[in-house]
Amino acid sequence: MEEEVQLYLDDAKEKMEKALVHFSNELVKLRAGKANPQMLDGIHVDYYGVSTPLQQVANINTPDAKSIVIQPWEKKIMDMIEKAILAANIGITPINNGDVIRLNLPPLTEERRKQLVKTVKHEGENAKVSIRNARRETIEEFKKMQKDGLPEDSAKNAEEKVEKLVENYYKKVEEILNKKEHEIMTV
Repeated sequence: MEEEVQLYLDDAKEKMEKALVHFSNELVKLRAGKANPQMLDGIHVDYYGVSTPLQQVANINTPDAKSIVIQPWEKKIMDMIEKAILAANIGITPINNGDVIRLNLPPLTEERRKQLVKTVKHEGENAKVSIRNARRETIEEFKKMQKDGLPEDSAKNAEEKVEKLVENYYKKVEEILNKKEHEIMTV
């Protein structure tokens, strides 16, 4: 029984870790004033009839903190890349000079910064919901196990361990959230 309890605890920890990783990945896509090639994650180009990630059809560089340069491997897909960026609605208009596509990041307005902070908080809340769901599922399993013969003390101890995991991951989410919020609000 104790091994089974540990398996459920490990599973809960894994789910909470995945929620944290997903949260971090979502925040990377948000523009906080600095150019970051990961802002273009999720943009797909129609490449010979196949939806292909932008990173697989072009080199993406950041020559400075305010711009991103996309150099396609084939010149004939430049228009498709440009259309994909516009369709992704990332708030940046691509500049096509025939050789490369340049994305110049305008400085963030105060209103846009506040909007980004709201988005960050929303993503943080989503991460917390995922963590709570992992907790709920794990505690339900412990209650089932208790009906099947797990001692009440063991079930309570296991629930306390889950609660400590939740607190730990909540702190991590808050740390990441505060760091990103500070990054966004710093002019």
